[in-house]
Amino acid sequence: MLIPDGFPGQRIQVLPRPLVRRMRSEPITERLLVTDVGYFPRAAGHGRSRPDGTPESIVIICTEGSGQISADGVTARVSAGEAAVIPEGMPHSYQADEHDPWSIWWLHVCGTDAAALVDAVRGPEQALTLKLRDVYTASGLVDRILSSLERDETTGSLIPAAGAAWHLLAQLTADRLLGQAPSHDRIELVQQHLRQHLATRQSVAELARLAGLSTSHFSALFKQSTGMGVIEYLRRLRNARARELLITTGLSVGEIATAVGYTDPLYFSRQFHAVNGVSPSTFRAGNLGDAP
Repeated sequence: MLIPDGFPGQRIQVLPRPLVRRMRSEPITERLLVTDVGYFPRAAGHGRSRPDGTPESIVIICTEGSGQISADGVTARVSAGEAAVIPEGMPHSYQADEHDPWSIWWLHVCGTDAAALVDAVRGPEQALTLKLRDVYTASGLVDRILSSLERDETTGSLIPAAGAAWHLLAQLTADRLLGQAPSHDRIELVQQHLRQHLATRQSVAELARLAGLSTSHFSALFKQSTGMGVIEYLRRLRNARARELLITTGLSVGEIATAVGYTDPLYFSRQFHAVNGVSPSTFRAGNLGDAP
């Protein structure tokens, strides 16, 4: 049985349909309107079956795991670092992989510009899926849309959401035209992702999938680019952020450990000492006078 929503850690916003009807005749949002948007992390059992399609076009950005989509007589796999686009009215079904369920950012869009934008993303082949050059920018744009609608449902929030959705669809079109980024560019994007998600626990295999590389190739390229392995690079990133928080905030050592991705404060302290030569408390005491 497919589960439409209700996953731990999910975020979701759905506009009331009377508001959708009204905004479809307002300037700007008549051209593009986000009606539904969400984030489902590790959504085991997730899926939908819509024999009649939906009145809106659907965009799904996969950042972890994988799933499968069927539409227009085609069945395709959707893996980390890929997007799926379903035009309005197209019968479809999709579901997370049973053994490696996806994490997805998704949205529904409608409006007078929506069909043309979706056609541009799908290209002459009218493909259901495409590989992304920069999955982090794409998911970040959906995050921006979601944050706008989480704030409220006023026109002042709906218009920025529409703008970010236009940006997202244009970015996806550019990704299709340019093709997948060179391997070294993808390593740089993973580094950026790690800097922005220090508190998220991710395996090397998951990061490799996001980069669109095999685990062994990704690990070799990462070390070539940075001079160290992924685990050591992440450990040093976390310690750099921890040093900053120790100097600039009054957070406890346990709170800082959580903020930089450690669930065990004692383990964090040992890792901090191994990198910095002193405990977090000693480091803080010795650097308080240096804070502006």
